[in-house]
Amino acid sequence: MPQSRTRTVVVLAAGEGKRMKSALPKVLHPLLGRTLVGHVLAAAAPAAADRTLVVVGHGADQVAAHLAEVAPDAVPVLQAEQRGTGHAVRIAVEAISDAEGTVVVLNGDVPLLRPETVTALVEAHETAGAAATVLAAEVADPRGLGRIVRDARGGLEQIVEERDATAEQRAIREINAGIYAFDARLLRGALGKLSTDNDQGEEYLTDVFGLLSAAGEAVAVHVAADATETLGCNDRVELAALRRLLRDRVNAGWMRAGVSILDPETTWIDVTVRLERDALVDQNTQLRGSSVVAGGATVGPDVTLIDTTVGAGATVLRAHAVQAEIGPEASVGPYAYLRPKSRLARKAKVGTFVETKNAAVGEGSKVPHLSYVGDATIGEQSNIGAATVFVNYDGVAKHHTTIGSHARTGADNMFVAPVTVGDGAYTAAGSVIIKDVPPGALGVARGEQRNIDGWVERRRPGTAAAEAASRASAGAGAGAPVAGEGEGLHVVGGAGERDSTSGDTAIE
Repeated sequence: MPQSRTRTVVVLAAGEGKRMKSALPKVLHPLLGRTLVGHVLAAAAPAAADRTLVVVGHGADQVAAHLAEVAPDAVPVLQAEQRGTGHAVRIAVEAISDAEGTVVVLNGDVPLLRPETVTALVEAHETAGAAATVLAAEVADPRGLGRIVRDARGGLEQIVEERDATAEQRAIREINAGIYAFDARLLRGALGKLSTDNDQGEEYLTDVFGLLSAAGEAVAVHVAADATETLGCNDRVELAALRRLLRDRVNAGWMRAGVSILDPETTWIDVTVRLERDALVDQNTQLRGSSVVAGGATVGPDVTLIDTTVGAGATVLRAHAVQAEIGPEASVGPYAYLRPKSRLARKAKVGTFVETKNAAVGEGSKVPHLSYVGDATIGEQSNIGAATVFVNYDGVAKHHTTIGSHARTGADNMFVAPVTVGDGAYTAAGSVIIKDVPPGALGVARGEQRNIDGWVERRRPGTAAAEAASRASAGAGAGAPVAGEGEGLHVVGGAGERDSTSGDTAIE
């Protein structure tokens, strides 16, 4: 928006929000990636203000700390005693006594407000050369809201709070949205004339319009195109309603941009998330924080991604990921948990009931199922056998495990860090690897199997197992092999791979 003169934004965020029944200040309640006040600040950003002031009161320290994180250029101004909106703006204006041009005032609890609406309000105000302009909206149910009272010519006569309105005025459905633009000099003079002669005993900012009009100054009304933008919230029921409205808006925007959302009613996408065209989001999915989903990727059903990147063509199914990187054409899930700093390269796989943390899985490598991979690096085209645990914690410190490229580790392995398995190496099933395995070597770390013949029949007589064993022994031929004979090793985790002597089939 072209900036014709100096601008100041004032956000009113001092209220307690008693009906929220919360230790958290009302303006800090979150919805879809931002707090209430965070949404308002984002909507005000295109106004290109020279400075932004946020009036804080209840929970001032919490609100100020939040502002330092999300809007470090915003200056908190303390309203120690909440004596009305007029009082709050007066404190803000006193903090910037040299302010000129336009002062934009916004309530801190209108998260559906669009930047375009703020821009249009300010442009209309400045183009008309008005002393003050109020944003209005026509709603089906105006209960609890201030009314816009117009004169016979359709101009603004006054803004009346519901508590002070007559029965006739309460029937008006055009309401005050709590968003204004003022001429800074005229606002400063009018604020000094506010009284507390009203039902609440407070200084109403809306009385400024009557004062300016009585002084012969032009006051104006700008009507919002969409009344839902002006909705605030006073309790958690209303907050939930706003969250649903915002969800629908966000989902509709992404679908119109070329993203497939199969069930919008069960899909929740934060306003801070980025999606590329031809991404597919299945039902019961939450995309939160700074998550990014690339084109051709499929996410869901039943997925939560928090600050996670999903590469092109990847698939994430029934999984939970936090601060993870999922590479192009990679596969995650079902029922996988990617904890922070999990990094999957192209075509890597993290499968069913697998948890990873601070782990890099190389291109084409697989951790198919029932495993924990923590503080580890896995090279390219390697396979981690089922029921493998990377033992990374000694009770004091975390240690790292490295698995090379084209390695094959057996089912039910324990890698006790720090340890390295070299490129092309194998490890036997059931091994606890505590020493490095050189490239191309076979690591075996398990006790020799011993069979005690007849143990079940002797120690568990009369059980179904003993009877089955007895029948099997009676029916065994004289030439049957003796259990336990042979020197074959159940070595690796490759699907369908058999040891040449034992005939055991490995589990991928």
